[in-house]
Amino acid sequence: MTETAPARARAEIDLAALRANVRTLRAQAPAAALMAVVKSDAYGHGAVPCARAALDAGATWLGTATPEEALALRAAGLPGRIMCWLWTPGGPWREAVEADLDLGISGLWALREATEAARAAGRTARVQLKADTGLGRNGCQPADWAELVAEARRAETEGLVTVTGLWSHFACADEPGHPSIAAQLTLFREMLAQAEGAGLRPEVRHIANSPATLTLPESHFDLVRTGIATYGISPSPELGTAGDLGLRPVMTLWASLALVKHVPAGHGVSYGHHYVTAGDTTLGLVPVGYADGIPRHASGTGPVLVGGKWRTVAGRVAMDQFAVDLGGDEPPVGERAVLFGPGDHGEPTAEDWARAAGTIAYEIVTRIGTRVPRVYVNDYVNE
Repeated sequence: MTETAPARARAEIDLAALRANVRTLRAQAPAAALMAVVKSDAYGHGAVPCARAALDAGATWLGTATPEEALALRAAGLPGRIMCWLWTPGGPWREAVEADLDLGISGLWALREATEAARAAGRTARVQLKADTGLGRNGCQPADWAELVAEARRAETEGLVTVTGLWSHFACADEPGHPSIAAQLTLFREMLAQAEGAGLRPEVRHIANSPATLTLPESHFDLVRTGIATYGISPSPELGTAGDLGLRPVMTLWASLALVKHVPAGHGVSYGHHYVTAGDTTLGLVPVGYADGIPRHASGTGPVLVGGKWRTVAGRVAMDQFAVDLGGDEPPVGERAVLFGPGDHGEPTAEDWARAAGTIAYEIVTRIGTRVPRVYVNDYVNE
């Protein structure tokens, strides 16, 4: 997207920062390949441009949740290995096989649908068996693992599938020292040994997400999957800030002030009058709201940089707008109100908004809606 995008609000996406983050993460796991996870439109940043930038920086895999996301990447011309793992019955299995995607398999029903798709397509399906080592979401339970492995091996001997990977996912890697981490690693190794003992020879074994990539080298195996860290956001305050981890936030969100006006003391602001001015002051109207992904939970707490000063959301965040108390300052209409960015110029970060809303920074960036244009900067490789 070019600079002709509407000026009401923009999310500026710094692809040089993303490439630098990928290089930092690769250095944390030098013996493993890196999968850049670009699910949910690259955590709100834009899947196709971010995927290309990640590949430019040395990622060799791309990961999505849904097959539709993966198929869209392939349709956009993205090469190489693309994996997707959140399937439901009747999904686009044949299309995925024909697009040479790697298919995450968590149970027999999924393996059977992949096998039927391979038959229909007349080509071998690439599948990766997921072990539930303790997260309790997707993945095959240890008690059912032998049966899934055996059926996958039979399908391999028939030429219907190739088991390219064995994988799992941590529950608490963002909590250093949590006992589940060691327990999951132990179980994962046991389930790997069981699968390999049954004759499977996977290309990649992987369990490490962003926090594990940064803090658990023993979990790196053949491949690490980096999601939120790719976009320059710390996976957890317990691990440190983005800067502590050598990461740079990729998204900067700003809007243009739509109105600046004087109001007297005792003036209510926004629905419910949860904020009332303490004295004569000025209010600035920021033309984004919860329809754009600004969390209503940050009403009265969300930070915004206007005119070089931190302001706070005054009253409730509405669907399309919220107000800030400017304390008598009179910036011009059209002045930028920066909601979050890297923090280089004193602006809040996505982590600051997460604290204000009682959530995690993942949600802050991912929820920014389609009414906010993405503008890509540093969309070239010259580093």
